[in-house]
Amino acid sequence: MRAHFSIALPLSLGILGGCSSAAPAPGTLSSAAATSPAPSQAEISTEEKTLASRITADSIAAPTRFLADDKLEGRAPGSRGGQLAVEYLASEFRRLGLQPGGDGGTYFQRVPLVAITPEVKSPVTFSSLAKKENTLSLASPNDLVVMSGVQETQVRMNAELVFAGYGIVAPEYQWDDYKDVDVRGKVVVVMNNDPSSDPALFEGKRRLWYGRWDYKYLQAAKKGAAGVIIVHTTESAGYPWQVVVTSNALEKFELPAAKGEPRLLAKMWATEDASRRIAALGGENLDALRQAAERRDFRPRALNVKLDLAFSNKRRDIESANVLGVLPGRDPELSHDAVIYTAHHDHLGIGAPRNGDSIYNGAVDNASGSGTLVAIAGAFARAESKPRRSIVFAAVTAEEQGLLGSQWYCEHPTFPPGRIAADLNMDSMNIFGPTRDLGFVGLGKSSLDDVVSALAKAQGRSLHGDSFPDRGSFYRSDQFSFAKIGVPSIYIKGGPEYVGRPPGWGKEQQQSFERTHYHQPSDEFDPNWDLRGAVEDAQLLLVAGWRIANAPELPSWKKGDEFANVPRPRQ
Repeated sequence: MRAHFSIALPLSLGILGGCSSAAPAPGTLSSAAATSPAPSQAEISTEEKTLASRITADSIAAPTRFLADDKLEGRAPGSRGGQLAVEYLASEFRRLGLQPGGDGGTYFQRVPLVAITPEVKSPVTFSSLAKKENTLSLASPNDLVVMSGVQETQVRMNAELVFAGYGIVAPEYQWDDYKDVDVRGKVVVVMNNDPSSDPALFEGKRRLWYGRWDYKYLQAAKKGAAGVIIVHTTESAGYPWQVVVTSNALEKFELPAAKGEPRLLAKMWATEDASRRIAALGGENLDALRQAAERRDFRPRALNVKLDLAFSNKRRDIESANVLGVLPGRDPELSHDAVIYTAHHDHLGIGAPRNGDSIYNGAVDNASGSGTLVAIAGAFARAESKPRRSIVFAAVTAEEQGLLGSQWYCEHPTFPPGRIAADLNMDSMNIFGPTRDLGFVGLGKSSLDDVVSALAKAQGRSLHGDSFPDRGSFYRSDQFSFAKIGVPSIYIKGGPEYVGRPPGWGKEQQQSFERTHYHQPSDEFDPNWDLRGAVEDAQLLLVAGWRIANAPELPSWKKGDEFANVPRPRQ
C-alpha cells in the first residue's frame, strides 16, 4: 500500500453540497433546549454551545457523500477505493491542522492484512456414519458459507460433526457447553446467540459476547476443533441470510497469524433449513437438540455425520491503514492522556451484483460515521481554546472484517491504555431525523453514563440502553476492541422514538434498512436523508468528548462489569 499514499485530492469537499443546515435541529446542543433549569451537569455552557453549533448537516453530509461515491468502489481494505478513502481522510485532517498521529510522523498507522479467498466447490457433501450410502449435498453459498480459518493455500478436512449447543464456556454463569467431551479434530455445530429462554440465564434477551460468532470460533479453536458450523436464523443473528453471504462469501481479511495461535481449518455458517437436514442425516432433530442446549446439564452430542471438505485459498498480503489525527491537549500533564474518537472507513468493496449494482458503497455503514468524525474534528480544530487532554481522531480500517483496524490500534496504541480516557465510536449514523430518546449501547457499564445522561437531558431526550439488546451491538463495533484493553466507551444510537412520527416508526425504519440495505449495494448516499438526528447525536458526542477531556479524573468501569479488572498500564 505504500506506493499508493500519493493520490491527489481536493483539500475541501464543501463544493459537493449536501443537506441544508440553515437552522439547528430541535434538541441540538446549539439550540435553546438547554435553557430550562436543570442540574449543573445538564447545563450547556456558552463555550459548549458554540462548539456544538459547528456541527451541521452539511458538515456531515459533504465527507459522507464523497466517501460513499461509486468512485471509491466500496472502500474495501487495500483496494484502490480503500486507498482513496484513506488518503482523503488524511487530507482532511491535514487541512484542519491536526497533527499526524501515525507511523513515522505521518497520518497513517499501517495495518498489515492477509486477504484470503477460499475456492470452495459446490455442492459440499456430508455423509452418514451409520449408513455411508446416505449423503447430503449443500450448495455454497445458498445453504452453506465456508471461510478459511488458516492462511495456507490448501485446506483439507475429514471430520465428524458434534453438536455443542451454543459453544459457550462461561464459568461465571456456571455454564460449559463442552463439558469434558474431546472435540479435537472435529467439526463443532453450534447455535447462534446465547441461551435466552430463561431470563435467569446469562442476561436474558441481552446478547453477550458469548453469543457472537467470533467468540464461538475462538472458543472452538481453543478446544482443538477442526471447524465450526454456526446455525443461522434471522432472529438469532439480527440479519437475514443474504447478509451472511455478502459479508463472508468473498475475499476475507485477517491480521497475520500469530505463532502458536489456535486456529480452525474452516469457519462456516449454515441456514436453518440446511442445519435441519444435517441433523436429520444423522438421525437427529434440530429442534430437540436446541431445546436440550438451553439447560446447564447439556452435553455435546455426536451427530453421526462426517464432512469431507477440501478447498484452496488465494492469498494476498496487503496493507491498509488507520488514519490518525491528533489535537494536542493544553495541560502539561493531562495532555499525555487522550480521548479517542473512532469510526471505521472501510466497507465491502465490489461484490456479487444485486439488481445490476455490484458496488457496496456503505453510505450509512460507515461513510456516515467517518463523515461525522471529520465534522467533529473540524469543530474541535476551530475551538478558541483547546481541551486539557489530547484528542485523537482515528478512522480505522477493516471493521467489517472483524474489527481488525481497531484491534491493531489497541495492540499498538499511540497512548498507553491507562492514558486513554475513553473511546467515542461512530458506526452508522441516524439518517431518519431528530428523536425524542437516545439509546446508549453499553449503558450501565461505566461512569460515562453520567456524561451521556446529562447531555441527553440537555437535549430534551430520554436515555435508555440498547434498543435492540438481542443484537449484541456492544461487541459488533470498534468500541469492543478498546474495552478489551480496559478503555470504556460511548456508542449511541438516536431513537427509536422520532419527533413527529408515530410509535414504532423508528424500529420499522431500522428493521427495513437491515432487511433491504444493510451490507447491500443499495446502501448509497441519499440527498433526501434527514440528518437532523445525526447532528444532535454528533453534537452530544462532541460535547461529551470535550467534557471527558477536561475532567480531573479518567472515566472508570462500574464494579462487577466484565471489563472492570482488565489491566490498564499508564506507561
